[in-house]
Amino acid sequence: MNKVSVIIPFLNEEENIPVLMETLSTFFTEAKDIQGEVIFVNDGSTDNSIKILSEKKHIGYSSKLINFSKNFGSHAALRAGILNSSGDYITFTYADLQDPIELIRNMLVAINKEQKAEVIWASRTTTENSFFETAFSNTYARLMRKYVSPLYPNKGFDIVMFSKKVATLLNNNIESNSSIFLQILTFGFKHDFIFYNKQPRKKGKSKWTISKKIKLFIDSFVAFSYAPIRFVTSIGIFLFILGTLFSAYLMIRKIIYNDLESGWPMLISILMLGFGITNISLGIIAEYLWRTLDSSRKRPVFIIDDIIELENENL
Repeated sequence: MNKVSVIIPFLNEEENIPVLMETLSTFFTEAKDIQGEVIFVNDGSTDNSIKILSEKKHIGYSSKLINFSKNFGSHAALRAGILNSSGDYITFTYADLQDPIELIRNMLVAINKEQKAEVIWASRTTTENSFFETAFSNTYARLMRKYVSPLYPNKGFDIVMFSKKVATLLNNNIESNSSIFLQILTFGFKHDFIFYNKQPRKKGKSKWTISKKIKLFIDSFVAFSYAPIRFVTSIGIFLFILGTLFSAYLMIRKIIYNDLESGWPMLISILMLGFGITNISLGIIAEYLWRTLDSSRKRPVFIIDDIIELENENL
């Protein structure tokens, strides 16, 4: 029997948690060949989510609740869950149940079918997003494939299952301001994909706001790619060569035509452009330096307030 740890981060999901618990109980009660461990990670909820999880019995699986001292973000919540998991395989799902719970079995079948596969990705084929969200996701995916990993799927992914070997490596390399999915992808372990249709959210409001998506976009590039620095460096080299040639042109024009004043407007515009590029360059360098400083401070990626062993009733 395979033991699977399912990590569920949540933030103010009191409307979805009762349905989530019922869905989990039904799944693990029927899945006689899977020993379920469910780790709920409370990412700073202020509603009745904790009360509901604590008061109701969890049937068919063992469970625990990890409470953060404040909101640290979903990726920090996933890392906390991994650190406290004990399963042979670890996977994620979410309280809104947009990702079918049956993915647990499908990924487990795939990871056991593939010889020595350590990672199975569940890639969504359809989503119900706005035009802006779709455009943002597609752009993000294209850039990730080009500059981080060519294996990044077109539609992205929210769910993954991996072995204890991968979990140990993640626990030994906890990174702040980083994407846990890209970190797993860049480890290089043998992996495979399965595909599914993502369902629309039925209750509550998504906490995955555009500001969080933009932060993930910036974090992904700074943490996993030197492309921004190389891009700005290339522009700097181009402007340096252009400025040198233009300066030579001004000197020759001064010597031959003695009308240097006619070149000042263009020279001023070039200086302004150069200062702009310099500021952008310093901004990107400062971003990397900030992350180095943040890492050197050894600030925790998350702080666990307490861990509660929930009341379970295994059938």
